[in-house]
Amino acid sequence: MSSRAIGPLLCGGLLMLAATALSVAPSGPAVAQQPTPPYGTPISLEQAKTVIAAAEAEAQKNNWPMAIVVVDTGGFVVAMHRLDNTQLGSIAVAEDKARTSVFFRRPSKAFEDAVAGGGIGLRVLGLRGATPYDGGVPLLVDGKIIGAVGVSGMLPAQDGQVANAGANSVK
Repeated sequence: MSSRAIGPLLCGGLLMLAATALSVAPSGPAVAQQPTPPYGTPISLEQAKTVIAAAEAEAQKNNWPMAIVVVDTGGFVVAMHRLDNTQLGSIAVAEDKARTSVFFRRPSKAFEDAVAGGGIGLRVLGLRGATPYDGGVPLLVDGKIIGAVGVSGMLPAQDGQVANAGANSVK
């Protein structure tokens, strides 16, 4: 094959590769690319303690054994708290939910909703680092993400309730 024939073939192949890559990006109302908040200064330990205290209060009010994890903007754990009688597997799940929220700059519930919708939403299952369960919520201060909270131990909706209580405590 001559170099004249390879050029258009290679160019066409790259265009096909780019088109394929775009077609597998998450879409649909739950995870569509929308303007997302920018990252801000990473959460401090004091702020993380406030988030954990608020989340713990919500969990205890409902008598729910849970693991609560707060991560910074890089996805690194700043603080973790496990209530008595929480299943040990919930620690890693809570951390994964928090990382999902901070890395993708949206609640992990968006991914749960996409998967629940089936069809094209199932592509979410192929996203590296996306945990598709409610319970991960970005932490916002002045419209910027400073970290995220992840909660696990009960049903996803209950995890989300506790995570939102924690997230609502930061200003």
